[in-house]
Amino acid sequence: FLLTPTQAGADYRLRIFTPGGELPFAGHPTLGSARAWSEAGGTPAGALVVQECGVGLVPVRQGASAADGDGGSRLSFAAPPLVRSGPVADEDLDRITAGLRIERADVVDAAWTDNGPGWVALLLADADAVLALRPDLAALTAFTVGVVGPHRRGRDADYEVRAFVPGLGVAEDPVTGSLNAGIAQWLIGAGLAPPAYTAAQGTALGRRGRVRVEQRDGDVWVGGATVVGVRGSVALGA
Repeated sequence: FLLTPTQAGADYRLRIFTPGGELPFAGHPTLGSARAWSEAGGTPAGALVVQECGVGLVPVRQGASAADGDGGSRLSFAAPPLVRSGPVADEDLDRITAGLRIERADVVDAAWTDNGPGWVALLLADADAVLALRPDLAALTAFTVGVVGPHRRGRDADYEVRAFVPGLGVAEDPVTGSLNAGIAQWLIGAGLAPPAYTAAQGTALGRRGRVRVEQRDGDVWVGGATVVGVRGSVALGA
């Protein structure tokens, strides 16, 4: 829902809802709402669109990277600061790996990557291990879990990502901007990923999501193509 902003410097305020409740931040609603606001005639006060939401102000810019040539369809947001980061406690990691039906030894690394929705992320050895996951979703309801693994060279994506959010009424999300933002801040910050890469997501669901990540001027920018799928009007008070 797009609303009048309440914070100085914001162009509009956004509230985001899932079947399980309201989120303070999410990537798809951020990019989609910025595109819809612009299509409806919105003009940013400054060089970038600035969204107000539960995590504060989130800048959105045209173009996910310097190499993009997709015009106004490609947007990216500056990843908001993590509200929780750092290592995952053994007890939590045991519960998460049990829910994913993998062994602790299968986890290369793990960290909290929470920018509002509560993300905890696990790095596996490779993309094949990520795609092979068949989780026990009932065992993961206490967590919002992201899993990432590198692809072999020569693919059109550098990493494979999956997101499991049963506690919010979403078994597996096809593509998840907030998760990719948190993972990027973690992996790039720890030297585990290059400063620019492409993540694939949705493969296990028969979808072909591609998320572009780039660290620039101290911020991590996360984006992808936006498409206007529905146009319409509502007569209020008729």
